[in-house]
Amino acid sequence: MTAVAASVAPRRRVRRDGSRAFVRPALAVAGLLLAQEVATRTGVLPASYFPPVSEIATALAAEVTGGRLLQALGATVLTWWGALALALGLGTAVGTLLGLLPPLEALLRPVIEFLRPVPSVALIPLVVLTIGTGSRSALFLAVFAAFWQVLVPVVAGIRSAPPIALDTARVFGLGTLQRIRWIQLPSMLPQLMTAARLATSTSLILVVTAEIIIQMPGLGSEITIARTAGNPARMYAYIAVSGMAGIALNAAVGAITRRVNAAHGQDGTR
Repeated sequence: MTAVAASVAPRRRVRRDGSRAFVRPALAVAGLLLAQEVATRTGVLPASYFPPVSEIATALAAEVTGGRLLQALGATVLTWWGALALALGLGTAVGTLLGLLPPLEALLRPVIEFLRPVPSVALIPLVVLTIGTGSRSALFLAVFAAFWQVLVPVVAGIRSAPPIALDTARVFGLGTLQRIRWIQLPSMLPQLMTAARLATSTSLILVVTAEIIIQMPGLGSEITIARTAGNPARMYAYIAVSGMAGIALNAAVGAITRRVNAAHGQDGTR
């Protein structure tokens, strides 16, 4: 009985700590929203720029029931998913190649260091002229921004493989592909998971930004339409949805990365 109680107590403690970690931020957000409602209703904040939270919630409910919000959210998430998948795939493939071939990485390093700091937003005029104003433009901009966040950690991760492990593998007769499969790729995995979380936020930001500027279907386009129509409540409703979408997508990718890292740790201890 004592052993069972000892095993249950840590679980209860973890649940209690997790609930506190959720409740406190929720109370803080609720307090800020209440303060904004009161400040707008009392005239401290101008209602033309900061509509009450109740009006924003009403506008949000109207967009949900009308179906327009779901269409915009679906378009944004679809473009985001394509951008993240391409950035992870291309960044992992190119980063692995450069990590395995230091002379090639040294040759391309000036090009990488030149392109990596270029803001994706600065490429919008060029992208519109060459690709157009469709979803492919937002896809390219998001992939361009997230690609570098994946490439650099993957290169470092491939080269972080323990030299002793590589030498031991050579002694036991493992070939190049086997060393890559069993030693270098697992060493790169934690960096790749961190890069995936960074690329998640970056790609979503670029997709919404492109939708605002290029006026392609999505959350960003709805924000611009609401602003142009002089409907700040609707505009803030879509801004809030963009923020909630970012939280949800980051949480989903974070859960996946924790599972992968946990599995990697278990495999590494066997």
